[in-house]
Amino acid sequence: MQRSAVNAQGTEQGEPESVVVHVQLRPRRGATRKCLAALAALAAEHDEVAFAVTGLSKDDRVVRVTVGVDLGPRTAVAKFSPQAQAAYAFVSAIFASLYDHMPVYAAEPSGAERAAAATLLEKAAAGFSPADVLEGLPTTPASPVPSPRMPAAGERIPA
Repeated sequence: MQRSAVNAQGTEQGEPESVVVHVQLRPRRGATRKCLAALAALAAEHDEVAFAVTGLSKDDRVVRVTVGVDLGPRTAVAKFSPQAQAAYAFVSAIFASLYDHMPVYAAEPSGAERAAAATLLEKAAAGFSPADVLEGLPTTPASPVPSPRMPAAGERIPA
């Protein structure tokens, strides 16, 4: 599930710095296989776009699959190049067609998430199912929901 290398640093040949946008899909744990299949089908429709699964993690309820989409060189993105337009269309299609998997823009994945994504890609190429790979991932605690803040004395409205 990777099409060319997504590289935010540029290459050794001195190419300009490439801009990468990260979109995170958060399917429920039972829907991960369906999410990855839908992502692969969407990628087949947008074969000119360079992207990669750049992060993978899970908690008790959802799996977080981070997809890095290469928009192209920074100067070409500013001029809305054909490569950038195709990448924006792909990102738009992710939000439109994979909305059941709660897509959000995300920051660059952590080292552990990148390592888990690399493991997923390696094992998928060897024929393992995504579910088998996910079982081996450590579960990270879900972000806690903050408790409500009590109003200060000046903020109370008398009944």
